[in-house]
Amino acid sequence: MQQWFSLSESAMEEAFFDTPLLREFAQLDAHGRLPDESTILRFRHRLERHKLADQLLATVNDLLEQRGLLLRAGTAVDATLIAAPRSTKNKAKERDPEMHSSQKGKQWYFGMKAHIGVDADSGLVHTVRGTSGNVADVTEGNSLLHGAETDVYGDAGYQGSHKRADAKEGVTWHVALRPGKRKALDKENNPIDALTDLLEKVLAGIRAKVEHPFRVLKRQVGYEKVRYRGLKKNTLQLKTLFALSNLWMLRHTLMATQG
Repeated sequence: MQQWFSLSESAMEEAFFDTPLLREFAQLDAHGRLPDESTILRFRHRLERHKLADQLLATVNDLLEQRGLLLRAGTAVDATLIAAPRSTKNKAKERDPEMHSSQKGKQWYFGMKAHIGVDADSGLVHTVRGTSGNVADVTEGNSLLHGAETDVYGDAGYQGSHKRADAKEGVTWHVALRPGKRKALDKENNPIDALTDLLEKVLAGIRAKVEHPFRVLKRQVGYEKVRYRGLKKNTLQLKTLFALSNLWMLRHTLMATQG
C-alpha cells in the first residue's frame, strides 16, 4: 500500500488512522495497536536487508505462471530513465554519487535506469535491474533473460547483444534496425526492403509489450523520480512496484477467476 500510493513512512502511519479500508486490507484492528512510522521504516529496512523484494516479485510471478498467465517462450527487453534530484542542498552538499547523466535525443537526464525483461506474450515483468543513468542498454541486455526463453526482442539500443561475452546459447535476438537504416529502405521498388519493413512493424508490435509496465509505473503509480539515495534501495523499490504492476495489469482476470 505504501508503494502503490507513493506514501512516506509518516504518511502511511496517518493513512492507517484515517482510512478504514486500508486497515481492513492490512487486517489491522482499529482498536488495537497500529504500526507507527518507526515500525514501518524498520519493516522496509528488513525487506532491503534480506532482499525480500526479489522474492516478492518471484512469488507473484510463480502465482501467475501457475494460472497460465505468464509464459516463458519469449522475452522483450527495454529500459527507462528515472530522474533523481539535481540539487546539492543537502547535508553532504552533493548529488547522489551513484546517479549519473544520460543523453536521450538532444536532452540530458540525471538519475538511474530501470532495465526490465518482460514476457513477450503478456507483457508481465519477470526481471528487473537498476543501474546508473549512463549505463548503455546493451550492457544489461543478457542479464534480463530468465534462461528459458528462445527469442528475445529489443529496440536498436540492443544491437550486438548476441555477440557479448555474457550472451546465452540457444537464444535468438530480434533487434530493431537503427532509424537511419530503416528510413533508407526502398519499400516501393525493392521487394526485400518492403518485406524487411513489414517484419519491423510486426516486431515493433511485440516490443511494445515492454512499454505497458513502464506506463503503469509512471502513470498509475506516479513513480517518476527516485525516493531514496543509492541504487540498492531504489532498485528494491522498483522490484516491488513491478510486482504490483503485474497484478494491476491482470486485475480483471484475477478477480474473474475468484468469482
